[in-house]
Amino acid sequence: MSSGVVNGGVSFWYAADGFPEARRPLEGDASADVVIVGGGYTGLWTAYYLKKAAPFLRITVLEQKFCGYGASGRNGGWLYNGIAGRDRYARLRGHEAAVRLQKAMNDTVDEVIRVAHAEGIDADLHKGGVLEVARTPAQLARLRAYHEAEVAFGEKDRELYGARETARRIRVADAVGSAWTPHGARVHPVKLVKGLAAAVEALGVVIHESTPVTEIRPKHAVTPYGTVRAPYVLRCTEGFTAALKGQRRTWLPMNSSMIATEPLTGEQWAAIGWDGRETLGDMAHAYMYAQRTADGRIALGGRGVPYRFGSRTDNDGRTQAETVEALRDVLVGFFPQLAGVRIEHAWSGVLGVPRDWCATVTLDRSTGLGWAGGYVGSGVATANLAGRTLRDLVQQDSGQGGRTELTELPWVGHKVRRWEPEPLRWLGVHGMYATYRTADRREAVTHSAESSRLARWADRVAGRG
Repeated sequence: MSSGVVNGGVSFWYAADGFPEARRPLEGDASADVVIVGGGYTGLWTAYYLKKAAPFLRITVLEQKFCGYGASGRNGGWLYNGIAGRDRYARLRGHEAAVRLQKAMNDTVDEVIRVAHAEGIDADLHKGGVLEVARTPAQLARLRAYHEAEVAFGEKDRELYGARETARRIRVADAVGSAWTPHGARVHPVKLVKGLAAAVEALGVVIHESTPVTEIRPKHAVTPYGTVRAPYVLRCTEGFTAALKGQRRTWLPMNSSMIATEPLTGEQWAAIGWDGRETLGDMAHAYMYAQRTADGRIALGGRGVPYRFGSRTDNDGRTQAETVEALRDVLVGFFPQLAGVRIEHAWSGVLGVPRDWCATVTLDRSTGLGWAGGYVGSGVATANLAGRTLRDLVQQDSGQGGRTELTELPWVGHKVRRWEPEPLRWLGVHGMYATYRTADRREAVTHSAESSRLARWADRVAGRG
């Protein structure tokens, strides 16, 4: 690994903003009206909206480490309108239902920005949209098909660019086209989660950190320090769900890794462009994602080692040296003019992947157990929609509200089958991503406009789409 790289430490975002002051752990048995397991975006947004709607509710959040320790403090800072499973929901529930889901996601980007401003949360938000580039003929064909699909789902304000128009926005090597949507913003993930946790506490929500929940059952959240009893127990644990009793095969903890460069010079930025500060992605099968940070760096991510045997998660974000080098290669492949740039930080985190790759939100009215997640890497905005939806479901069940537009969205109550036992899931996930990387290499060499059959085969085996 390059010398001087800070490896782990949870994420670069914490290195830049500092760790939060520790909150007290649970100190014995307790009771509440609603107990929320997980102090990331999903849990905090749920607590925020529930307490706003019903200030009399006693709400307790239980977090195993500290708020934002998981994906909420490690992600790429893409606040955008993508949601996992939309195409499947269109097939299952009809096209118009999926259009409503997409509109809700479009609106969610602005809702997060609205709340951040209302609560005085300075999270380096910049609504520059999302730009996704194509660098091979096959990627360009996928990009055009993707663009047409998004328009068909109601996103009429997006734009498709050729190579020259793309270069005016950002100078990515070999870019042959791109698509842009206004429904996206750059965000500093840790500043957002810290500000949200403070806003939730100010409303009167109780947060206990360093309190791992080992088991969830109706009306009980069990920890080593005591049990919190409540009519509603909401599981908001995303990529860490597999650690709970009975949940090992519910959602697979997919690993994603990132690097952050040193601050670039004015000359380097002039050579790249990127003045619109869009979040940046591509159309490769093993895709990348990046942002131009508020302090002038590039933070860039990709899959790296996609999955650890037995659904294990990492230790404070430490990342393998070969993953760091692979991400550096992606960076320099996109921007050859940065060949000498220094990588200052590398880290990893996990995201929740359901077997059918569909995000879900559910409240079981017979038990009071609820959950949301399975965002497959699109959780920064989706978690906000999930929090508002869990609010509405709890209020509906408790008689404080009725059906709403959110409770009728097609992802509500969706059932997903469990992942295969080991070693099948380890072999399957590693085989899938090895196939995707091979497909990307073939497309770069052949220059064919047709997507590799290998990638289509991997999609079918994985159950994606």
